[in-house]
Parts: sequence; structure tokens; C-alpha cells
Amino acid sequence: MLLNWSIPKSKGVDVEVVRTYKYLGLQLDDRLDWTANMGAVHRKGQSRLYFLRRLGSFNICKKLLHMFYQSVVASVLFYAVVCWGGSSKKRDAARLDRLVRRAGSVVGTELDSLVTVAERRTLDKLLSILDNTHHPLHNTFSRQRSVFSGRLLSQSCSTNRHSNSFVPLAIRLYNSSQ
Repeated sequence: MLLNWSIPKSKGVDVEVVRTYKYLGLQLDDRLDWTANMGAVHRKGQSRLYFLRRLGSFNICKKLLHMFYQSVVASVLFYAVVCWGGSSKKRDAARLDRLVRRAGSVVGTELDSLVTVAERRTLDKLLSILDNTHHPLHNTFSRQRSVFSGRLLSQSCSTNRHSNSFVPLAIRLYNSSQ
């Protein structure tokens, strides 16, 4: 997938343009939209939820069901949520939240929603970036820090796509947690 939207050529050889491309387990599409990825995550989550239900039918204790949920179901549902969590469409997020609620009914406890997990992991990632001086984004965030309050100064964003991307979203979450 090419992001510059021009006719691709590589050393005189035509490069195939594709609508979606799987990279590191994420479905990237030519519109830079997360709908294809969310569909794939939903399908995987449904198949993993089947196994959770089967375990629940054997009267397994809640602790083991919760452990199975975290290791098998949640690991699929929330993989790379820092990348796509802020930019997902409400309809897609609602589909994943329904899976989480169904899993919660099998486990017997209320589980964290997609938004809660995405915000927590985004904030954790930002804090790890601020602690690691060798991270490529460390200087970007350090320059945004206010001398007076210690908060991070917000960036001006002209589009919703940009304001929902990692850096502005992480700054908003960091400032709201202070």
C-alpha cells in the first residue's frame, strides 16, 4: 500500500496497488481507515468467544474463565489498540464492546470496555515515552511541556483524523489525568 497516491514504480517495475494490506497483524487499507482491521478483529474475537463459552458450559471457576478471557480473547480484541483506538468509528467500536459484554456475561464480571482499555494503554504508552529519552517521540512530547503547570500543551489540529491520532489524543488524556 502506498501513501503518496501517485502511480508507483520501483526501479522501472510496476508495483501492484492493493486495497488492503496486512502488516504486523493490522489490516491497513488505502483510505487509512480502520474498518477492515475492526472487521478482522471482530471475526477473530467471535471465534475466541466461542471457546470461552464452551469453557463456561463446563462450570469452570470464574478466576480461570477470566484468565482465559485475558490471555485468549482480550489479547486479540485489544491488539495494537493504541494505534486504532482513537480513530475507530463508533459503529465498529460498538461491535467490539458487544463482544466484551458477552464475554463479561460468560466470565461473570464486568470487563473493561474498548474505550477504557484504549485510553489506559494510550496513557501508559505516553508515560513510557516520557520516561525513555531515547524514544523518537520523547523530544516531541518534551517540547510540549508547560514550564508553569507541567501539563502538555495541546497541538492545533485542523482535522478530526489528526486530533484522534496518537499524539494529540495522548496529550489530551495526559492533561485530563493530571
